[in-house]
Amino acid sequence: MRIIDLRSDTVTRPTDEMRQAMAQAEVGDDVYGDDPTVIQLEALSAKLLGKEAALFVPSGTFGNQVAILTHCRPGSEVILGDDCHIIQHEAGAAALISGVQLRTVESVQGQIPINAIETRIRKENDIHYPSTGLICLENVYGNGCVLPLDYMKSVAELAQKYNIPIHLDGARLFNAAEALQVEPHDIAAHADSIMFCLSKGLCAPVGSMLVGSADFIAKARKNRKILGGGMRQVGILAAAGIIALEKMRHRLGQDHKHARLMGKWLNQIEGVTVNKKEIQANMVFCQMELQPPLNPKMFVKRLADAGILANPPEDGLMRFVTHNDVREVDVRKAVDVVKDILTRDFW
Repeated sequence: MRIIDLRSDTVTRPTDEMRQAMAQAEVGDDVYGDDPTVIQLEALSAKLLGKEAALFVPSGTFGNQVAILTHCRPGSEVILGDDCHIIQHEAGAAALISGVQLRTVESVQGQIPINAIETRIRKENDIHYPSTGLICLENVYGNGCVLPLDYMKSVAELAQKYNIPIHLDGARLFNAAEALQVEPHDIAAHADSIMFCLSKGLCAPVGSMLVGSADFIAKARKNRKILGGGMRQVGILAAAGIIALEKMRHRLGQDHKHARLMGKWLNQIEGVTVNKKEIQANMVFCQMELQPPLNPKMFVKRLADAGILANPPEDGLMRFVTHNDVREVDVRKAVDVVKDILTRDFW
């Protein structure tokens, strides 16, 4: 039975071309800064985003946390959305690693209202207040929404007014660029540092990139070492990352098409509600009316029994993610299985 994995776009497998490139990669010691394949990947990443330098890191969470550690002093405050990845899915790392306070703002389709950001910026030098050290944005947002460029520009202008840096969690940056029909550097222009994943939808087996000014990346490189992220002959992994950036990012539109189809077909099932306006990239979120004795755990198990892998609902929402290993016929099958589970008389 063919397994259709819709849990995340992190489950993509490296392509045959990537595997061959990894086997043949020229390597050195990256901690010494002499791995030529890593150097090539970092230069390519910086060029694509219009920044001075880049740093190869093990994961997206690692990249975000190195960025916070590099931007902020202990005891300072970070302003960010209340449901963003750094808050929801990074295990409280910012408090543990950087000693910062996270000041959350309710987001609206991934956007933190500009006036809400400004009211939370610490404007006075008062001994009772922490200082505002950073504003974090996320694009594509965790709920599937893509932030428009004019919104990001407005946040950047506000940040510049108060001399506060912006870090962008751009784990799916290239999905955002595809959705907006812009170049990656058009998005990156509105942030001081950007993290993007090579292993989310781009098929690389491991790794993310942190991009910014040369001075910022030099400091981040030391912080990477402090956190145990210094890697040695890592050009073997970087080789796959180069192919991810040169080739795999250009096919993301197909994943977006499949997500829109899935949303359309799911919405035709009684008991399933899809917010089609939020299918802007490769993620489909929906609510499902599960009639007792069917419950979320049982529903996910029945999907798995039929060869469809999905994560359990979070806050009442199911998420399905399309990627390189998911074809249109797989999407059709997954929808049919969902319909069968919800409508068939199992009991």
